[in-house]
Amino acid sequence: MKQAIQSNAMILGIFALVCTLMVGLVDLLTAETRARQAEQQLLNTLYQVINPARFNNDIYMACQHVQDKDLLGSDKPQTVYTARQDNLPVAVAITSVAPDGYNGNIELLVAINKDGSLSGVRVLEHKETPGLGDKIETRKSEWIYRFENKKMTSKKDSRWDVKKDGGMFDQFTGATITPRAVVNAVKNTMLFFDKNQTQILSNTTSCRGENG
Repeated sequence: MKQAIQSNAMILGIFALVCTLMVGLVDLLTAETRARQAEQQLLNTLYQVINPARFNNDIYMACQHVQDKDLLGSDKPQTVYTARQDNLPVAVAITSVAPDGYNGNIELLVAINKDGSLSGVRVLEHKETPGLGDKIETRKSEWIYRFENKKMTSKKDSRWDVKKDGGMFDQFTGATITPRAVVNAVKNTMLFFDKNQTQILSNTTSCRGENG
């Protein structure tokens, strides 16, 4: 009996080891494909917030890492993608975080034109409540499109809030926390760009190790 138990344990151990090796091998073999898919998904989102007809550089490579916990919502580095037409910057897309969503962080991509107006905003990742807070997704509602072409008149522009708080952006029925968090994060991202615009637009190095 003891020998049978040991034999079965050895078989199970070998089986577990083989399974682990197979999973690792599959992960290794598909890593490049997954990386390409992630790159394409990011490019698709970038093209949504900045019309590709406006620039002729490789926006995926024209990136730089920035950090500002107060304005970008996270102590982790965020990424700026610069769109250029004939080497002249026309807009940037900045990743940022709304840390005060109803269910935690809401990751954003905020595109800002050189003149400070918004080109577009998209949600990259969130855990907001289905049927309520998830209306920040384009497939759920058109709410996120309302940021397009908006601009701040000053750092204390009172319009940059939800209507419940006296601002110009609609809140969702039964869900005010989510849109309030997104509006505030977008506003702070614009303030970050205003504060660092010269440095950001003059940077031609790439966060991927090549010239942007």
